[in-house]
Amino acid sequence: MVHRIVEFLHSIPAPFALAAVFIFSALETAIFLGVILPGELAVIVGGALASRGRVSLVGVLAAGILGPIVGDSIGYFVGRRYGRRFFRGRRREKWSKARLWLRRHGASAVFVGRFTPYVRSIIPAAAGAAHVPFRRFFPWCVAAGVSWGAGSALLGFFVGKNYERLELLAQSFSLAILTALILGVGLYVLRRRLRRRRGRRARRTSARRPAA
Repeated sequence: MVHRIVEFLHSIPAPFALAAVFIFSALETAIFLGVILPGELAVIVGGALASRGRVSLVGVLAAGILGPIVGDSIGYFVGRRYGRRFFRGRRREKWSKARLWLRRHGASAVFVGRFTPYVRSIIPAAAGAAHVPFRRFFPWCVAAGVSWGAGSALLGFFVGKNYERLELLAQSFSLAILTALILGVGLYVLRRRLRRRRGRRARRTSARRPAA
């Protein structure tokens, strides 16, 4: 699959190659294309082409960031309008998983889901169908698009001379980033709890001291 995408992007002018990176990364969540073609593969290949001077790295970064933001936003409104109708029959199981994901993580599920292959293709639509307020959805959408898009493009740029490794890296990239994010958030939460615990102990100690 990587070679086909590389050959296709090589065969068209640079502006169209950048447009293809944007379109593939947007359609992944706008029309659930991620079930067939993971969007990060297109962005990573775009970064690889940038490493060879075929396209501009800045252009790939812009396309890789704006694509998922636009795609997620379209997917959200599609889900809000047609979600309950779409997630019937065979898709009911996917809808149930997406709803469970949203209940566990809230609006932040949009960010977490972006780094989970296949889940990200339906999470924006599920958020729309579940009537998550757009003002809560969009900031997480932007944060996910920036981190995922820039990370995918830069990954392709730095390993772009070895096309054989790109598909394997595309499969493991999102999982690695998600693991790092979970660890980071876990450490942050743990640190806050320890600070609160120390603060409570300090207040208890000061309250026990006799007044001078």
